[in-house]
Amino acid sequence: MEHVPPPAEELTLLDRELVRLDARRAQLLTRRAWLLTVLQPPGTPGTPHPGPYAAPAAGPGWGAAPGWGATAPGWGAPARTAPKGALSPRGAQHVLLVLGGLLLTIAAIAFTVVSWGRMGIGGRAVVLGALTVAALAAPVPLLRRKLPSTAEALAALALVLTALDAYAWYRVAAPGTGGLGFAAGASAVLAVLWAGYGLLLPALRVPLPAAVVGAQFPFLFWAAATDASALGIGWALVLTATLDGVIAIRCGRPAMRATAVTVGCVTGFVGLLTGLAASLTAQSAAAAVSPGVLLLVAAGGLLLVACRAPREFGTAGGAAAGLAVVAAVGGVVRPEVPAGWWVAVYLLCGAAVAAAARGPLPRPVRRGARASVAAVAAGAALWAAPAAGVVLLGPLSRVGDAWAGAPSGAREALGTTLLWPHWIAVPVVLAVLSGLCAAAHRWSLRPDGTDAPEAVAPGTAGPSVSVPGRVTARRTAGVCVVVSGWGALLTLPAALDVPYPVAWAAQTLWVGALLAVGVRGCRGRVANPAVTVTALVCAGVGAVSAGALSLASEPATYAVFGALAALAVTGAVRAPGGAVRAVIGCAAVMCSIVVARAAGESLGLAGHRAAPIVLIVPALTVLLGARLRRDPVAAPVEAAGALGALVALGTAVTDASALSLVLGLCGVLAAGTAVRPERRAVAGWPAVALLAIAVWVRLAASGVSAPEAYTLPLTLPALAAGALLRRRDRGASSWKAYGGGLAVTLVPSLGAVWADPHWTRPLLLGAAALVITLAGARFRLQALLVLGGAALALDGLHELAPYVVQVAGVLPRWVPPALAGVLLLAVGATYEHRLRDARRLRDAVVRMR
Repeated sequence: MEHVPPPAEELTLLDRELVRLDARRAQLLTRRAWLLTVLQPPGTPGTPHPGPYAAPAAGPGWGAAPGWGATAPGWGAPARTAPKGALSPRGAQHVLLVLGGLLLTIAAIAFTVVSWGRMGIGGRAVVLGALTVAALAAPVPLLRRKLPSTAEALAALALVLTALDAYAWYRVAAPGTGGLGFAAGASAVLAVLWAGYGLLLPALRVPLPAAVVGAQFPFLFWAAATDASALGIGWALVLTATLDGVIAIRCGRPAMRATAVTVGCVTGFVGLLTGLAASLTAQSAAAAVSPGVLLLVAAGGLLLVACRAPREFGTAGGAAAGLAVVAAVGGVVRPEVPAGWWVAVYLLCGAAVAAAARGPLPRPVRRGARASVAAVAAGAALWAAPAAGVVLLGPLSRVGDAWAGAPSGAREALGTTLLWPHWIAVPVVLAVLSGLCAAAHRWSLRPDGTDAPEAVAPGTAGPSVSVPGRVTARRTAGVCVVVSGWGALLTLPAALDVPYPVAWAAQTLWVGALLAVGVRGCRGRVANPAVTVTALVCAGVGAVSAGALSLASEPATYAVFGALAALAVTGAVRAPGGAVRAVIGCAAVMCSIVVARAAGESLGLAGHRAAPIVLIVPALTVLLGARLRRDPVAAPVEAAGALGALVALGTAVTDASALSLVLGLCGVLAAGTAVRPERRAVAGWPAVALLAIAVWVRLAASGVSAPEAYTLPLTLPALAAGALLRRRDRGASSWKAYGGGLAVTLVPSLGAVWADPHWTRPLLLGAAALVITLAGARFRLQALLVLGGAALALDGLHELAPYVVQVAGVLPRWVPPALAGVLLLAVGATYEHRLRDARRLRDAVVRMR
C-alpha cells in the first residue's frame, strides 16, 4: 500500500501543525492568566483555579490539555478555591444552617416544655401554630430562589414543630388519656402528614425519610398501650417491618428506600428474635402455634420483599425466611419429642426448606435459603461436637493405667466422668446431617444447584453462577459428609453402650474404612480431593483414639495396633502418591513400635531389658530402606525407625549397662545404613558417635578409672587407617579420617581429668592436646585443630578453676560486674575489628580439610 502523501512528507506536516498549536496554546494561556489577575479583587487570599485549560503537569507524553477545543463553563468567571486548611463556602453554609436549625429546635422545645404554663390557651395556640405554619411555608419561596440548603433546614425545624404541636395538643386537649395510645395515634398522623408534605415538595429530602422513621412507632405504641404480651410486641414489629418492605419495594426515591431498608432490618430482626424466643420457651405444641404463625408471617413478608430486592438483599432475605420457617415448624414439634431429639426435628425441617428452595424462586433467594439450612446444620454439628469429643479424647485419660483391666462397656472405657444426657440422639442427628450434606453435594453438581441447567440463548453468556463458588460448595459438602458420617459411626457404640471388645473393634473398622476412602481418592477414584484429605485426617485421628482405647486390655492392644499396622502397610502399598505413602508408612512403623514395646511388657521384662526388643522395628526399617533404595518412601520410613531407636534409648537410660548395649546396637544399625552411598553422609557420623558413646558408657558403668588403657588401642589403629585414607584420597575430610579416632580417647580422658585430683593426667592430656593442635595448624587439618584446641582449653580451665574460685572469693562483690562492664565496653569499641578477625578465623578454619 502506498502512502499519499509519502510518510516523510506527512511527518513534516504533522510536526509543523504541532508547533503551530503549541504556540497558539501558549498565547491563550498567557491571555487567560492576565484575565484572572484582573478579575481577582486585590488582597483576596488563595490562588485562582487553573481550570481545564491550565498547562499540563510535567509527566510522560505530550498533547493537548484535557478538554481542549471545548468551551469551559463560566469562561471569564474563574472559580476560586479556599486556602489549604480553610473551610469551603459550601461547607461553611451547611455548618451555619445546621447550627441555626439546632438552636431553633432547642428553643422551641424549651418553650413548649418549660414556658408552656405561663401562657393562656390562645397564646399557646397562636405561638406554636404561627411558628409551625411559618416553618412549613418557608421552604416554598426558598426553593424558588434556589436556596435548597436553607429550605432543608427550615423543613427539618417544621417537622420538629409538628411533633411539639402533638405534645402540646396532648397536654391541653387530652391530658387524661393514656400517653402510649395518644402517642400511637399521633405518630401515625405525623407520619402521614410528613409523607404528604414531602410529596407536595419533592425537592426536599428530609420529610419522606422522616415519615418512614415515624411510621415505626404506631403499631409498637399501640401494642404497648393495650398491655400486649411479648408476642404481641413481636406482631407489631413484624407488621411494621412488612410495611417498611413494601415502602422499599414501591418507592422510587433512593433516600426513602434506604431509610426503609435500614429501619425495616432493625425492626424485623427484633420481631424475629421475639418470636423465636417465644417458640423456644413454649412448653407445649399449642403454646408454640402462635409464635410459629408469627414466624411464618414474617417469613412470608421476607420472601415477598426478597423476591423483588437486589441480589444482596435477596440472599439475606432468603436466609432469614428459611431460618424463620425452620424455627416455626420445628418449634411446634419440639415440645412433643423427647429431650435431645429436637435437634433432629430442626434438621428435618431444614431438609424440607432445602427441598422447597429448589422451586421457582429467584436465584439469590434460593441461595439464601440454602445458607439458612447450612446455618441449621452448623448448629446441629456444634450440639453434637461435645459428645464426639468425649468419644475421641476420653480414652486418652486411661493411657496412664495401661492394662489395668478391660472395662465392661463402651462408656466405661471412655474413662471420663462426663455424663452426656442424650447419647442415643447424637448418632441419629449426625446421620441426618450426613444425609443432608450428601444431598447438598449432589445438588452442587448441577450448574446452578437446581434439577436441570438453565437454558441459555445462543450467542449469550451462560448462567451467572460462579464456577469456583460451586466447586467450593461441593468440596465443603463432601467434607461434611465424611466428618458427620464418621461422627455418627464413632458415637454409635457409646450411644448403645456396647461391650468393650465391640467398641474397639468398631473404631478400628471405621479407621480402615476411612483409610480405604483416602487411598481410593489418591488413586483418582474419588472426584473430590477435599474428601480424600478429610478421610485421611479422620483416619489418623481415629487411629490415635482407637489405640488409646485399646490400652485398657492386653489382648485389645495387640489386636488393635496389629490391625492398624496391617492396614497402614496395605494403604502404603496401594497409595500412589509419595507423600501419602510416606505418612501411612510412618504410621505403620509407629504401630509396630507400640507392639514391640508391649511384647517386652508381656514377657515381664523391665524397661531397660525390653529396649533391645524395640530395636527390632528400626532394624526392619533399615532392611526395608535397603530394599526400597531411592524410593521417596524410604527416607520417611527410616526416620520413623530412628524414632523407635530413640524410644529404646529412653527406656534403657535407667541402666548404664543396658544403655551401652542399646547404643552399640543403634551404632551398628546406623553403620549398616551408612553402607549405602545415598545414606552415607546422613548416617556415617551418627554411627561413629553412637559406637564411641557406647564405649564410654560401658567404661563408666564398669568403673574404669584409666580409660586410656581401653581407648588408645582403638585410637591408634583408627588414626593409622585415617592416614592411609588421606594418602589414597587427598580430598578426604580430616574429620572422616581422624575425627572418630581422636574423639574416642580425648572425650573419656577429659571426663577422667575433671574427676582426677592429681596433676599427672591433666599434664599429659594437655601436652597431647597441644601437640594435636599444633599438628592441625601445621598441616591445615580442621579436625585436629578443633578437637585438640577444645581439649586444651577444657584442660586448662580445669587447672585454673580452683584459683579462679579462690580469687573470686577474695575480691569484693562489685569487682566482677565492673570487670564485665569494662570487657563489654572494650568489645563494643572494637566490635567491627573483632568481627573481622572472627570472620577471618572462621574462613581459615573452614578452608581446612
